[in-house]
Amino acid sequence: MKNIINFISLFVFMVLVGCIGEEKGKLSRVDVQKIDTEENYEDVVMITDSESIELLRQAFEQIKWDDKVVKMARKPDVEANLFYTFGENIPERLYEYEIWFNESAGTATIISNNENESYGELDKDNAQALKNFFLK
Repeated sequence: MKNIINFISLFVFMVLVGCIGEEKGKLSRVDVQKIDTEENYEDVVMITDSESIELLRQAFEQIKWDDKVVKMARKPDVEANLFYTFGENIPERLYEYEIWFNESAGTATIISNNENESYGELDKDNAQALKNFFLK
């Protein structure tokens, strides 16, 4: 019985240590929906290729998050749903992002439904990369 308890304790420890730095898991898919100038939603585009996923993951890692609630004056330019996987037999998680590209400043404003990322901003270079990718 003691061996079983030790094994379970070790297993739980390994799982917890393995999750450090992998809070969201592995980005596996991104669904993107553009909103046109008349505020109409376009068709959803599903992104699954590994090169695009990696570019998006890197861009989203650069967002500077702040814990504040904001109300935007217009609909976002893009809505993106990021899907994260954690392993076999573990349900996929989905995080929703609304993205506004600020033409005058060249930056981007992001609002997320993730409790750890309510409001964020992206600098010029990363905002431009995201804009080129999503609005091409």
